[in-house]
Amino acid sequence: MDRARIGCARHDGRVTHTLDLDAYFARIGYTGSRAPTLETLRAISYAHVCRIPFENVDVLLGRPIALELEALEAKLVHARRGGYCFEQNGLLLAVLEALGFSVRPLSARVRVNRPREMTPPRTHLLVRVELEGQSWLADVGVGAWSLTAPLRLVLDETQTTPHEPRRLVAEGDWDGLVRRGPAARLFHQIRLGETWQDVCELTLEEMPPIDRVVSNWYTSTHPLSHFKGALLAARATPEGRITLLDDVLTHRAHDGTSRTETLRRLAGLLDALARELGIVLPPDTRLATPRLAGLS
Repeated sequence: MDRARIGCARHDGRVTHTLDLDAYFARIGYTGSRAPTLETLRAISYAHVCRIPFENVDVLLGRPIALELEALEAKLVHARRGGYCFEQNGLLLAVLEALGFSVRPLSARVRVNRPREMTPPRTHLLVRVELEGQSWLADVGVGAWSLTAPLRLVLDETQTTPHEPRRLVAEGDWDGLVRRGPAARLFHQIRLGETWQDVCELTLEEMPPIDRVVSNWYTSTHPLSHFKGALLAARATPEGRITLLDDVLTHRAHDGTSRTETLRRLAGLLDALARELGIVLPPDTRLATPRLAGLS
């Protein structure tokens, strides 16, 4: 079998698209081993987040977000665009599966800047990977806090990544992270300075394709979705992270220091998207969020 192009089958067994692994690896600048090992998983996670930006431009332009593998490859790989979790982790899931990893899609709730007493929608996809008797979580689609290395599925252990320290903590009754009580949940946390902050909440429940379709529809079309009200774009770099929130461009270094710039003209915004995040848009593109509507 040609490992560079792997057919992806529908539920009826018929092949619908052939994943071009060579094109994907060229997109992320990866030339290493394709063996299904932890080293490969780490290297792909890092390269993916550094080269394929998180972004919601198509949502703001009113374009549908397609989740079929052919559409994900066309947009994120060949068109050199980015996307959000269902696109980013959907593509990663297919790549890892094609390489021979044992993977499962998991659902989660994003908790960035949301208090524990609030219940956000379950509209996040991440990937669980089984390797040599251990479970790992990969997540290249949670914006400015996307993982640049997989997390081992263990509790209360600070784990280093090429960027911020991470950990998983539990709430409620768990039996070896296999069975859980009705209110039990896990929290993926990031350490910023001396403070741990929640990134997402999960129960290790799988997220089948139909659940992704429904959640993606809400995320991309519902007027209360936060992706409908602001421009969001981010990518990791060897030096830290670059984020764009509407017209505010931020460079954040590994030591936590940051510098921000407010972009006051549309041309400057489009230039920053292209130069800093690799998102090239036509010069007449207008992203009519409440904050950007006045840019000229």
